[in-house]
Amino acid sequence: MATVAAPESGSDQSEIRRVAGASLLGSVVEWYDFFLYGTMAALVFNGQFFPTVDPLVGTMLSFATFAAGFVTRPLGGFIFGHFGDRVGRKKMLVLTMLIMGLSTFAMGLLPNYAAIGVAAPMLLLLLRMLQGIGLGGEWGGAVLLCVEHAPDDKRGWFSSWPQLGVPIGLLTSTLAVTAVTQLPEDDFQSWGWRVPFLVSIVLVAVGLVIRLKIDEPPAFKEIEEADEKAALPSSRCSASTPRSPCSRWARE
Repeated sequence: MATVAAPESGSDQSEIRRVAGASLLGSVVEWYDFFLYGTMAALVFNGQFFPTVDPLVGTMLSFATFAAGFVTRPLGGFIFGHFGDRVGRKKMLVLTMLIMGLSTFAMGLLPNYAAIGVAAPMLLLLLRMLQGIGLGGEWGGAVLLCVEHAPDDKRGWFSSWPQLGVPIGLLTSTLAVTAVTQLPEDDFQSWGWRVPFLVSIVLVAVGLVIRLKIDEPPAFKEIEEADEKAALPSSRCSASTPRSPCSRWARE
């Protein structure tokens, strides 16, 4: 006989919506930063960070640094997935947003090659790799937070919210670049390209305020209360906690 899920209380529904909204906004911020870099790699980074090589080579180097973010994304997923099980989903998602947001903000302040020489592209590459690590942790963590907060019959619906951050982040980054490219070319190349990176800190601040107000999912709280956290979470998936994702999915 099929079972019918009990209706959630008003407070539970409010918490689920808050978690979904926080996950969506965090995803928007992360993907805004990620896509913004790609656009500026095509328009600006050649002249700003690789001016001593052939323009074609400089453009290729710019896109090589863009690719570095994709290389480090799996590393971010592994690191924050591990510590998310040990320390908490919420804490890790706050940390991933800080890593991504501060890396992007720092790009807007980064001196170019003319100012500090070869250190400029090296720092740019480092910041891009940190972006990838932050996004790798954010993506899986945001979806997991929604899944663990959602009622059993709405996990797919709520876990889809972070996915909306991808096109919204792409749209907002495109709008930001469109705005600054209206400046005279000299102004855009000298300082205008930095503005979208710098204003992203406002989005990060808003996202952090919202994210700090959400709770850890019930599954993680039960694991903490039962003192069942694994020393190496990546090595096992325990089904002993009634509301843990492992046990819930195993029963289905």
